[in-house]
Amino acid sequence: MKKQLILSLALMVSLFSFAQNKELRVLEKAVKNNNYAEAKTVVSELEPMLSSMDDKSKAKFYLNKGKAFFANGAGSAQEVMVAVESLDSISGNSYAGEVADLKKLMENDLLQKANTLFTNKNFKEAEMAFANLFEVVPTDAEYLYYAAVSAVSGQDYDAALKHYLKLKEIGYTGVKMEYFAVNKETGEEEVMDKETRDLYVKTVKSHITPGVRETESKVPEITKNIAFIYLQQNKTEEALAAIKEARVIDPDNSDLIITEANIQYKLGNTEEYERLIKEATTKDPNNIDLLFNLGVLSATSGKIEDAKKYYLKVISLDSKNVNALTNLAVLILDEDKAIVKEMNALGNSNADNKRYDELIAKRQTVYKEAIPFLEVVVSSGKADADVARTLMNIYSAVGEASKAKEIKINFDL
Repeated sequence: MKKQLILSLALMVSLFSFAQNKELRVLEKAVKNNNYAEAKTVVSELEPMLSSMDDKSKAKFYLNKGKAFFANGAGSAQEVMVAVESLDSISGNSYAGEVADLKKLMENDLLQKANTLFTNKNFKEAEMAFANLFEVVPTDAEYLYYAAVSAVSGQDYDAALKHYLKLKEIGYTGVKMEYFAVNKETGEEEVMDKETRDLYVKTVKSHITPGVRETESKVPEITKNIAFIYLQQNKTEEALAAIKEARVIDPDNSDLIITEANIQYKLGNTEEYERLIKEATTKDPNNIDLLFNLGVLSATSGKIEDAKKYYLKVISLDSKNVNALTNLAVLILDEDKAIVKEMNALGNSNADNKRYDELIAKRQTVYKEAIPFLEVVVSSGKADADVARTLMNIYSAVGEASKAKEIKINFDL
């Protein structure tokens, strides 16, 4: 009886093993024939048998499961993740060559899709594709960086923060060697890979002055963005901690100083805000972007005269800086609101009538102060309809009817 039981168990194991092998062959055939829907069905039938499979059978199963869910590039973002997890489940060196080839195929396919999605401003899908790329090639953290960039572009700050914190955790800097040479024909420096550069310099001889340098670290940018996201989430203390950490790494980075100044202002630390503003301008007194941002920050903080000073400095360095010209004109014209409010509050007494005339003259002065800046914006060809309409109305108010008519015609207002 005992012998019969042993024989029965042996027969059951043999039949079970036969069934496994049969299903594995069906799975393999379905994948080979690109019948991925059938392959996924067979995968679900085989998964309950995994615990009884030997290592070789498991490896075969996971390889074909990966192929089935990747579906030669047709799989969804979630299915690609399943495919990656499946390939990562293969132990030992079983099918190492096939796994490497499949992962390279997945990388190329996902990279093409991710770049196209980002170019087409499908940022959510691009973020998922770049994140999948990092899962496929975890040694290349640049993919995770671009997943974060995509998330920020799509204003998905929660996803971006997750990626940035992971980049920080793994110590990603983004620093790499950059090869360059000067194009003889254009005189312009061009960046390219080392092989292409050497070909152009040594064989084609179209380029000269080859060189190599390290790219700038992305750590300050990453930490700055972490701080920015914390600010968006109203986590000012976390934001301040992040930006202070970034400044230890890159103490002379003006953008970081401005960001910390902004945080300090939000926290009500006005003295620290003032100190940081002075530090930023001392370190980089002619940085147009910095000065413009300081103007915006000062205006937002209610420091109107400081804002004007920064915008005027930008204009002195770049006389056609449309953004600074426009913002300065807006600040000047904002004075009109207070004038109109006072005018509306006046009565009919002689004193009130006298004050009314004074305010009329003051409005004219404000308008005339703003006109030169608006004229440069309009003449630049970069003015929108609102700016053009504002200048047209001001011309009318100061008695420049012909100029107002010209703008009306040119902008079809």
